[in-house]
Order: sequence, then structure tokens, then C-alpha cells
Amino acid sequence: MANCWRWLAAITAFAAMSAGASMLSVADCFEGSDFIANAALARENGMSRDAFLDRMEEDFQLIRAFPPALRWFAHDDEDARFLLQSARAVFDAPDAPEGHRAHFLAACFARSTV
Repeated sequence: MANCWRWLAAITAFAAMSAGASMLSVADCFEGSDFIANAALARENGMSRDAFLDRMEEDFQLIRAFPPALRWFAHDDEDARFLLQSARAVFDAPDAPEGHRAHFLAACFARSTV
């Protein structure tokens, strides 16, 4: 019986961890890839890394006032970190906008199937 309770506790803990993580949809991934491609275009048009990333951080602070279901892409802190990390790569490892879009899509699809 004690073994049964251990399994139940483990399953409950796993379910609680999974419930907190947002699941990105295919639409989220494509919209996020548009954002990342546009970040690369902004870089190509002279926007600085600091200006772009500072603005993203400000936007993330503002959207926290809204319920997660009403937020675009960054439904939780993990989503925001993922998008911010992808935007950093646009400036730290420059590539063509379509290259950044493709990399983001692959990472987003892999992340959403976990």
C-alpha cells in the first residue's frame, strides 16, 4: 500500500509541474517566427541589440498584468525566456531573417512536443 501512495504522489507532482507549463500551439510558433524574422530585419535596418532587447523586457513587464490566456506567445516566464533567447541570437549570431525564422520554428516545434 505504501508503494501505491508513492506512485500516486509522484504522478500528482508530475501533473502539477506539467499543468504550469504553457503549451505553444502551431500558430504561436509561426507568429513567434514572424517576430524573430522581423527582429532580424530591425537589426539589418540599424536597430541596436540593447534597444531591441530592452524594449522586449519592457513589453514582458507590461503583459504580466494580463491573464496568461490573453497574452501573445509569452504565456509564462518560460515562454518569455525562450522568445528573448531567440531574439538575442538574432543579434549575437546574425543570419538572414529566413534563417532565424527557420531556426526558431524548429526549436519552437521541438519545445511544444515535449
